[in-house]
Amino acid sequence: MARRQGSRMPLVALLPNLVTILGLSAGLTSIRFSIDATLWLAAGLLIFAALIDALDGMLARRLDAASPMGAELDSLSDFVCFGVAPALLVYRFALSDLYGVGWVAALFLAICCCLRLARFNVMAKDPGQDVSTHFVGVPAPAGAMLALFPVFLHLAEIVDLRGAPLLVAGWTVGVGVLMVARFRTVSLKAMRIDRDNAVYVLLGAAVVIGLMLTRIWLFAVGATAIYLALLVIGVVRARRGTATAQEAAPEE
Repeated sequence: MARRQGSRMPLVALLPNLVTILGLSAGLTSIRFSIDATLWLAAGLLIFAALIDALDGMLARRLDAASPMGAELDSLSDFVCFGVAPALLVYRFALSDLYGVGWVAALFLAICCCLRLARFNVMAKDPGQDVSTHFVGVPAPAGAMLALFPVFLHLAEIVDLRGAPLLVAGWTVGVGVLMVARFRTVSLKAMRIDRDNAVYVLLGAAVVIGLMLTRIWLFAVGATAIYLALLVIGVVRARRGTATAQEAAPEE
């Protein structure tokens, strides 16, 4: 019997999905080390998963290997890596002494991540929605890094917030709210630079990589703080723009 045409595919087309599975494996392994209380390794694996998450989509676009299965796999991986794993890590770090309250805070973070991903999937399939220039709410990987901010502060030996579990619980709930919020947040895909400035970006990337390899936790604290500042600036500008538009609108 003759083989069906198109039944074979190039092996390279599976590369984006393989990268996604690599990130998923990192997230699942992070859960294991969270249970074992090996906080530095659990947090490091989630940082690795966040970097991998930025790679698989780019590979799918460059290789023209995007598929519905890949999109669903990526979404499920994001929920594990940036919803379940961070919630369990933060709970193991500082929330377990709060018993029910701490677990509710961890659940809230994971569920908000799930809702955020579901909303993104719906918007991505809606031709009337433009998700290429901005995000609506804090994206899942950034939300996970924000949730881990107290862990980063501890690992960088800046401050240990395990003695303030209520503060960590409030922070965790606040990050969940940011993920399901409706305000626009910055997207790296929409950023553009002049070609003449590309060399400075490359030099900056070299510095960032150097910090990641030598002072990873200090880098994580700094990167999270910068992202928080960008969020605040974006919200303030959006409110000012809305207020200006309302003032400029003609009265009936």
